[in-house]
Amino acid sequence: MESAPRRARTGHDRLPARRQDGALSPRTRGRNAAGTGRGARDRPGRRRRPLRRRRERGDRRRVPAHPARSPAAPAGDRADLERPARVAALISPRPPHRRLLLVDADAFYVAVARLVDPEGAGKARLLIVGGSPERRGVVTSASYDARAYGVHSAMPMARAVRLCPGATVVPVPWEACAGKSREIRDVLGRFTPAMEQASSDEFYLDLTGTEKLYGGEPLAATAGRIRAAVSEATSLSVSIGGGTSKLVAKLAAGRAKPRPGAAASSDGVCIVAPGAEAEFLLQFALADLPGVGPKAQARLARLGWRTVRDVAPLERSALVARLGEREGTWLYDRVRGVDRSSVEPEREAKSLSRDETFAADVDDDAALGAKLRALADRASADLRDLGLAARTVAVKLRDADFTTRQASRTLPEAVRSDRAVSVVARQLLRRLRATRRMPARLLGVALSHLVRGGPDAQLPLLDVPPESSVETERDRAIARAIDAARQRFGPDALGRGNP
Repeated sequence: MESAPRRARTGHDRLPARRQDGALSPRTRGRNAAGTGRGARDRPGRRRRPLRRRRERGDRRRVPAHPARSPAAPAGDRADLERPARVAALISPRPPHRRLLLVDADAFYVAVARLVDPEGAGKARLLIVGGSPERRGVVTSASYDARAYGVHSAMPMARAVRLCPGATVVPVPWEACAGKSREIRDVLGRFTPAMEQASSDEFYLDLTGTEKLYGGEPLAATAGRIRAAVSEATSLSVSIGGGTSKLVAKLAAGRAKPRPGAAASSDGVCIVAPGAEAEFLLQFALADLPGVGPKAQARLARLGWRTVRDVAPLERSALVARLGEREGTWLYDRVRGVDRSSVEPEREAKSLSRDETFAADVDDDAALGAKLRALADRASADLRDLGLAARTVAVKLRDADFTTRQASRTLPEAVRSDRAVSVVARQLLRRLRATRRMPARLLGVALSHLVRGGPDAQLPLLDVPPESSVETERDRAIARAIDAARQRFGPDALGRGNP
């Protein structure tokens, strides 16, 4: 008699293992006795889920084919649901919205200049901080009253003075600004360790997950307490923006600032609620978005796009077709307030630089050397202020015909003293002057490959004998003494003479 074709067995009709004599195998008997095998199916009060074997990455544990609390899925989607990542997403709680703040000091350089000189700059309503107009300097910052005349940062100082003829012009108090920046950072560190310093006067804070720590208070209330704490400790005013991304927080901080002629938050705080990002962005021009520079603005304007409202209705595919995959996707996300970059607490400066544009072109080697030493001293002081040291020293020289040249040297060990930086910088300047001799319009010193802690906290990459080191312990001791004197008696209390 011909047997019927064998039907493929499924996990539901697979028979228990039996020996040839028909008895259950010992393994199957043991499972049924414990209530975990096939025999337990018919016991009253027991509900059994079908089991499958999960083989990903060698894991052979038995897990439910349909996880508890997971929604029912069509049969065609079961293969997708069996992926571990998909299953985890179904059973895991939704992650909380990020709670990010940007703390931005109001007219930082102007405010510090007024604190340093309360009788002069402190009483000037129209105040511009920056380089000298006679020396082709530029504006670093201006008081809000001066900004109403059209003065803004990076503007040539000569033009700023023409726009606002009654303004008082003072130099930037660099050392005092560095000190106030540290004071702000110290205050913010009391609220969260997740802090990224974007500049001397801008700080990103990540308060995600701190709701219980602050008793469930709204983010706006926390921001208000931060403002009060900074004001009390530093005598400076800050504006704070908040949202679910760094982009939204930055734009919100701008809306919180006390700018003349613009709507501003009365309490210096502007928080964008989760889900309101796209609507909030509609009020901005594309030029207001960080990352949209002049070239991008011109390109977008040629397409008829000048505001976020012009772009927001467009699909991602339309933007990709016009701008390309990378740029189109980037713009699609930004006009909706999407920015996945995170707050980086350990972010360090990549480089430090000081430069000077001369009022008149300089061709004398001695004069250039003196100016270079002053720039090197300021750069190395900045370095020590931040607790850093540098392995690479570079010199930038812009000739009278606007040709810009640069020379650099990477050292076997990091340096931070005035003398060491100056010695290397003067060697580089001589090299540049030897290859092309022309009056100089601009001179600069840049320090990079920065390390924290200075030379005492690192192992040199090469076994350099002490007598061949660029920087000696004596240099470091002198630098510490200079810093102590400047901190006590002011930035101009002590300087270094010619070698």
